[in-house]
Amino acid sequence: MEPNKPKFRFRLNLFDSIVLVLALAVGAFLVWSSIKPAAAPAGGAVSAAGTVQYTIRFQKMIQGVSERIKPGDQLVDTVKNYELGTVVSVETVPAQALIQDPEHKAFVLAGIEGYEDALVTVEAPYTEGEDSLLLGGGFKLRVGVTAPFYLTKLFAPHFAPEAAVINIFSSRDRMSQPQTESYTAAKGGISALTHALAVSLAGKVRVNSISPGWIETGDTVWTGPDADQQPAGRVGNPLDIANMVLFLCSDKAGFITGENICIDGGMTLQMIYHNDFGWTYEGGSNA
Repeated sequence: MEPNKPKFRFRLNLFDSIVLVLALAVGAFLVWSSIKPAAAPAGGAVSAAGTVQYTIRFQKMIQGVSERIKPGDQLVDTVKNYELGTVVSVETVPAQALIQDPEHKAFVLAGIEGYEDALVTVEAPYTEGEDSLLLGGGFKLRVGVTAPFYLTKLFAPHFAPEAAVINIFSSRDRMSQPQTESYTAAKGGISALTHALAVSLAGKVRVNSISPGWIETGDTVWTGPDADQQPAGRVGNPLDIANMVLFLCSDKAGFITGENICIDGGMTLQMIYHNDFGWTYEGGSNA
């Protein structure tokens, strides 16, 4: 009979949950800050885009299997749910491995009978960031939707009773600017993910989300039209979001789950028409 061994249990109380949520929120903001596109120049162009070709090497495939890969096929990473691109060409070379040569007491490269490496060249769309190329159109979706989904699933077995998850994204889930389809779709996706997780984790974890509007995270004090256009009369600040996070994590919000709360000073609720209540359309292009 084995002696009793101490069991490690990872549990989160309310305070730990709040700290965790705030840490995740700060982390998400830092990730967003590092990947957000540069400010759009005059004329409406957001960033350079095009296509790029690159080659992926699939090692030690059974000989002949690579013949199933044809130009024009879509190559998809099913683990990360990410489209790698469209196949342009396929080339095969003999598969090799390091084996020990007893005679010379050294490792040498030798061919592996019945196996081959496939060099698959694919073409994928890209968006040019400040210092990198972002491949495909799914980057923002992976950061904005897939990552929160897997993170919540990862923590699911460890949440303490009455735990709470708060997803923070953007009011872009309900409003858009030209050429922001990927970003806007990601925000809409996490809104839907929130109520889906709330149902899946019912009785274990409450899941809600927050859609911030214009939140000034620096030292700039906005006055004049920038502040006056907001029904609340000012631009938001991080405490506006943090206070809601604390509320949603507390017992006072114990009957709230699956909800999205927009904190934007009322901007998305305004009805805006040319020459109506002080609004003037000065022209522009969606191109």
